[in-house]
Amino acid sequence: MSERQTAQGRRRAREFEAFVAGAAPRLLHAATLLTAEPPGANPHAERLLTAALAHTYAQWDRLRGEDPYDRTRQELAARFAHGAWRHHRVRGGVLERLTPQERLILVLRLYEGVAEEQTAALIGLPVERVRAIFTRAVRTMCTSPPTPPPHTQVQAAS
Repeated sequence: MSERQTAQGRRRAREFEAFVAGAAPRLLHAATLLTAEPPGANPHAERLLTAALAHTYAQWDRLRGEDPYDRTRQELAARFAHGAWRHHRVRGGVLERLTPQERLILVLRLYEGVAEEQTAALIGLPVERVRAIFTRAVRTMCTSPPTPPPHTQVQAAS
């Protein structure tokens, strides 16, 4: 490896480290919302983000003016959508009452501020369908969760 390639590799690594230092907390929060895990106990979200960041790093030299945050968010959404069946179990996160598709659309639209049309293009659905799923997800989150029936204690016979 030449001295020039080594210097380019160090520069690339520094740029990527700076990007991760600034973007990772927000992206991890988005991944945690997607996986419906509680903050601080989010191994699935961490793995999802690590894979998305690894993909961004591999593409780093080819971004050419493209926003690395947008690229990583797209990769995060695609990886979540591809493996969403693994993220359907209730884990105690704030969005646990939503389906994976509803979580994805709600996180992209509300938390990330992605436009409706861009969300639809990103996940491959018509805009009208994205709008309907978003409306359903918001309605679900605005209603009170069903309360479980009270436990009746059975007294042990003495």
